[in-house]
Amino acid sequence: MKITHYAHSTFAIEVKGIHLLVDPFISGNEKVKGKVNIDDLRADYILLTHAHQDHTLDAEAIAKRTGAVIISNFEIATYYENKGLEVHPLNHGGKWSFDFGTVKYVNAIHTSSFPDGSYGGQPGGFVIEGEHKNIYIAGDTALTMDMKLIPMHTSLDLAILPIGDNFTMGVDDAIIASDFVQCDKILGCHYDTFGYIEIDHEEAKRKFYEKGKDLMLLEAGESIEL
Repeated sequence: MKITHYAHSTFAIEVKGIHLLVDPFISGNEKVKGKVNIDDLRADYILLTHAHQDHTLDAEAIAKRTGAVIISNFEIATYYENKGLEVHPLNHGGKWSFDFGTVKYVNAIHTSSFPDGSYGGQPGGFVIEGEHKNIYIAGDTALTMDMKLIPMHTSLDLAILPIGDNFTMGVDDAIIASDFVQCDKILGCHYDTFGYIEIDHEEAKRKFYEKGKDLMLLEAGESIEL
């Protein structure tokens, strides 16, 4: 499983030769301007945690170009289905087996609406069980006790957690979240994009390290393999 971070909460995941794209927000992100072109991105599936613009901005354009299936909650899936795109709706606690693995839509505490004011359903996260590796994509969320349910059904190899604070949990709560999901390998997201969520990278890494955990903060376009 290869995971590439394109800043903010946008990730490309390649598993078994299949390409997943998570929360594509690129064309409006000044942090990756001139570094990433959405026309270069491959996608067989697009996973959307919630409807906010900084998670959905480029989803429609990429899905139209690639024919990707959009996976999200029922309201978001219906929104894009009405635009003629192929979708697979999920709701909280539900899971489905795809050709790349199993996806379960899990709880998140946040808000969710499209830029045009359309209702975006309730936000969520994804637990992806691949052939050999399992990951948790928390989406935008506060720390929640529901995270303790995840290791009851899935042993995680990686947790992708927001750490920017203000709109989501910050570093200290993300450390607790990693305890809840029983995963010490963390990939940080939702930080530095806006003034409200700028963080001290070295301090964040130090705090995780002192708790015996590994926090990875990738540059735009940088990848890891599990």
